[in-house]
Amino acid sequence: MINKTFFPGVAVITGAGGTGIGAAVAHAFAVAGCKRIAITDVNEETLEKTRDAIAIAYPKVQLMAQPGNVADDQFAESFVSKVAKAFGRVDYAVNCAGVLGVPMRSSETSLAEFDRVNNINYRGCWLSSRAQLKQMLEQDPLSSHDLTRPAQRGAVVNIASQLGIVSRPNAPAYCASKSAIIGLTRADAIDYSKDGIRVNCVCPGVIETPLVMEKAEVREAITPAANIAPMQRMGKPAEVADAVLFLCSTQASFVQGHAMVVDGGYITV
Repeated sequence: MINKTFFPGVAVITGAGGTGIGAAVAHAFAVAGCKRIAITDVNEETLEKTRDAIAIAYPKVQLMAQPGNVADDQFAESFVSKVAKAFGRVDYAVNCAGVLGVPMRSSETSLAEFDRVNNINYRGCWLSSRAQLKQMLEQDPLSSHDLTRPAQRGAVVNIASQLGIVSRPNAPAYCASKSAIIGLTRADAIDYSKDGIRVNCVCPGVIETPLVMEKAEVREAITPAANIAPMQRMGKPAEVADAVLFLCSTQASFVQGHAMVVDGGYITV
C-alpha cells in the first residue's frame, strides 16, 4: 500500500513551547498532513500557545500537549506511554528540548551550571529517545510513501548544534552536551538499524529563537557566528524544521546516523 502522505503516523516533539525550533517542528508536521501530534515542554504557558496555534490553524489534527521536564527520569517514559495509549504508536520523535549555558570558561563554570546544561541537553535527550525507541520496537512498521523502499518502524531526530562539531569560546558545557548528542545519535543508529528504526540529528547554527534573541549577553556572544557564516544571517526555526521533517520521512529512507548541519555554511569557513 502506498501512503498518501509522508507522515501517516504519530509525531512526538519535545521542547515544543513558544516560537523556537520545537514549535516550528510541530507546526511543520501539521502543515505536512500529520494528523496525530504530541508535544511537550517544561513551560506550560508557552506549550499551550503552541497547542492553541496549531488547533486553530489545523482543526483536524489530533493534538496532545503534556507539560514536563525532560531531565526528570520519570517523565519521558510516562509521556511516551500516554502518547501510545492515546494514538497507538510513535513514528516520528523529535527531541528539541535544550538550554544555553551561561557564557563562561571551564575554570569559571560551577558544577551546578555544568549539570544544569548537560541534564537538560544530553541526559534529557537520551531519556526521551530511550523511551521513544522502546515504544517503536513494540510496533509494526508503517509502509513507505512508495513501494520501492522498506517499511519504517520509526524515526528519531535529535537536535544537536553546529557547536557539537566546532566549538566557540565560553561554552564548554554547551558544546560538550551537543557533541554528546551527536555521539548518541550515531550509536543508536548502529544499534537500531536492524529494527527498521532510523536515528539522525540536526545541527542548527544561529537561529532566531527566544533563547538567542531575548537576552542581550546571549545575542552578543552568538551573533558574530551568523556574520562569519557565508550566508551572513541567522536562520529561521522553519528552516530547521524542514530538515527535521525530511529526516523523519521515508524520503530519507537510506539516511542513518547523520548529523545534518543547518547553519548557513558556518562550519565550512
